[in-house]
Amino acid sequence: MAGRLALLVGSILFSLVVLELGVRALDGWDGLTHWPNLVLKQRNDSWARGDSSRAVPDPRLGFVGRPGYRSGGDGALTYDAHGLRPTPAPEGIALAEPPVLVVGDSFAHGDEVRDGESWPARLQPLIGRRVINAAMSGYGIDQMVLRAEIVAKEAKPAAIILSFIADDVRRAEMKRVWGAEKPYFEPVNGELVERNVPVPPSPDPRSTLDLWQRLFGWSVLLDTVLRPWGWQYEWAIDHVRVLPHGEGERLACPLFKRLAAIGVPVLVVAEYDSFHWRDESWRRVTRKTDDAVLACAGAAGLATLDLFETIDEGVRRQGLGTIYRRGHPSPIGTELAAKRIAAELAARHIPPATAR
Repeated sequence: MAGRLALLVGSILFSLVVLELGVRALDGWDGLTHWPNLVLKQRNDSWARGDSSRAVPDPRLGFVGRPGYRSGGDGALTYDAHGLRPTPAPEGIALAEPPVLVVGDSFAHGDEVRDGESWPARLQPLIGRRVINAAMSGYGIDQMVLRAEIVAKEAKPAAIILSFIADDVRRAEMKRVWGAEKPYFEPVNGELVERNVPVPPSPDPRSTLDLWQRLFGWSVLLDTVLRPWGWQYEWAIDHVRVLPHGEGERLACPLFKRLAAIGVPVLVVAEYDSFHWRDESWRRVTRKTDDAVLACAGAAGLATLDLFETIDEGVRRQGLGTIYRRGHPSPIGTELAAKRIAAELAARHIPPATAR
C-alpha cells in the first residue's frame, strides 16, 4: 500500500515538473534558465511603493502621488507639486472659484487615461468651475475621507464629490494594500479611532511572503492556472486585513458623518469596475455593497448618485470594450461619467448659487 502511494505521489510530482517545464519552454531559453519568485517580483514592482513608483509614503494617508511625477509623456500621467493629478483647463473657458474637490480611487483618479481625460478634468467645462482631482489609486473609503479633510482645509472647496467602487469598502478593512501601509479606523465604544498612525514604513517585500509563496511563488504553471480565474491577484497581492469582512460597510456610516462635518455640500458617487459585467456573482456582491454605502451617505445627509444605469446603458449600446480599457473606464467611459455627474450636480444645485 505504501509503495503504491509513493508511486502515485511520484507520478504526480513528475507530471507537474514536466508541465512546469513545458509552460516555461513557451518563453524560450530564458524561461527554462531563469526561475525568480514571481510573487516577490510582483510585490517589488508595485506601483504603490519603491524609489521609482508613482506613489510616495505619507504619515497620515499611507501613500500619495509623487510630487512632480511624469510618466508616458504628453500628459499621460502627471502629478503637480502637491502630488495631485492636474485637471487641464479647456482653452477659452473661464472656470469659477472656489473649486469642487474630488476624492476617490483609481476611477476618479483616471487610471488608464490621460490627465485631461479623467472625469474630474472633463467635469470642469460642464459645470463651469475648477475641479481639484485629489483622488488616488488604491484608496479605501477611509483614506478618501481623510484626504477630503486634509485638502479641504487649504482649498476651501464649494463642494466635494466622493467617488467609490465596492472594493474600496474592503480596503477600509486593511492596514496594508499593494504592499503599502495605510491608516485604518476601528469603532470603539461608538466612536471611530484612527489606527496605524503615523503610518509606519512599508516592509521589505521579502519579509511578506508566507510559506506557500516561498515554496511555489516561482511556479509559472501555478501562475498560469490561477490567472484566468482571477485567483492570481489574491495569491500575489500584499494586503493585510485587520478588520473582519463586512466591517467596511459598517464604517461607511460614521465616516460619512465625518465627511459631512466639513460643512460643504457633498455628492457620493458609486462607480463600477468592468468585472461587474463579466461575473454574475461579483455583480451581486457589488450591488449589495454599493447599496449599503449609498444608504449610509443618505443617512448622513449627503447627496448620492449611482452610476450603474448610465454605465450599463453605455455598455449595452457600445460594448464593454468601448466603455472600459483593461479595468478602468476609457475616455468614452469617463465622458459618460462626467456628463451624468454634471447633470446631478445641476439638479441638486451643487455647488449652491451663492458659491462664487
